[in-house]
Amino acid sequence: MFTKVRGRAVRGFVLAGICCALLAGGAGYLWQLRGLAAHLSQGDPGRGSYLRDPASTDEAATVTAVLNGAPDGGAADAGAADAGAADAGAAVGGEAAEDGPSAPAPSAGPTPDGQPLTAATVPAEPTVGALFSPGDDGDSGHHCSASVVHSPGGSLVVTAAHCVYRGGFGGAFGSGFRTNLAFAPGYRDGSFPYGVWIPDRIDVDPRWIEDQDPDYDVAFLRLSRPGRPGERLEDTVGPAATIRFGTELPVPARLMGYPNTSEEPLGCPTTAVAAGPTQVRLDCADVPNGTSGGPVLTDGNTLIGVIGGRDGGGDDETSYSSYFDDGIRDLYLRASAG
Repeated sequence: MFTKVRGRAVRGFVLAGICCALLAGGAGYLWQLRGLAAHLSQGDPGRGSYLRDPASTDEAATVTAVLNGAPDGGAADAGAADAGAADAGAAVGGEAAEDGPSAPAPSAGPTPDGQPLTAATVPAEPTVGALFSPGDDGDSGHHCSASVVHSPGGSLVVTAAHCVYRGGFGGAFGSGFRTNLAFAPGYRDGSFPYGVWIPDRIDVDPRWIEDQDPDYDVAFLRLSRPGRPGERLEDTVGPAATIRFGTELPVPARLMGYPNTSEEPLGCPTTAVAAGPTQVRLDCADVPNGTSGGPVLTDGNTLIGVIGGRDGGGDDETSYSSYFDDGIRDLYLRASAG
């Protein structure tokens, strides 16, 4: 998840570890920090937005780095980009998507033998993918997950804010929007059936930028596909999830994401329950690092959260999501309007 940093106490240990590494590693660690800073942009922190500057971002190099870093050298099947999505209707509100990938109704609670729910490998879905950040910024391969959400522009994905904005431990070691991101929908085993897409714009809540408030651990990315101007993501992958705000909990749900040590997604049917007024709790074991930003879905293909929020996304037995309230609605509307 958050590279699953769990709570303030753990952050303290991490910070202490950084200090020790600086003393022991010296120039080597400073070189790594240089790599981190090279892929960060301040954007507009007051608004919580980053706009890609085509003149300073080599999109082709980003895509090439993702493809070359895949286990098989990057088998991108351009011919699979022929899904042809119909308009999914209203994107905001309490209505579920009329179309979308069929999924079994999620079970609620423990398994029939009383054992806790455990995540397992699931088939890849066209609208869910891995988030890569090629380069020397400390994350090799894919480090987070994301999913396509229906929008007027047709090229919007949602993930966790901590996946796209580095807080830099209060800014001490550099903070800003990550500029070397790439999204691979339907990714599995080194294959990129729907191509590689890069962000033209990233939107987060300014309150996340200010102090990484876990109640606002949500980000929306507007994407484009290098070399294919005008192509819409929803036209390529098929019907996207409809987003819902103010969901009454508890509800049956399923979560999905890409572990950063695996080349295929995992999922878990569970129940989304309230963890206070601003967080959603999802009990399921073995949801590891890399799944942050993955979708929390109900009613088949209705998005009600993303893995993240409290404790950077949770621990070995429980995942969290920021609750999709009016604040997240406003963020979605801003990202959709551009």
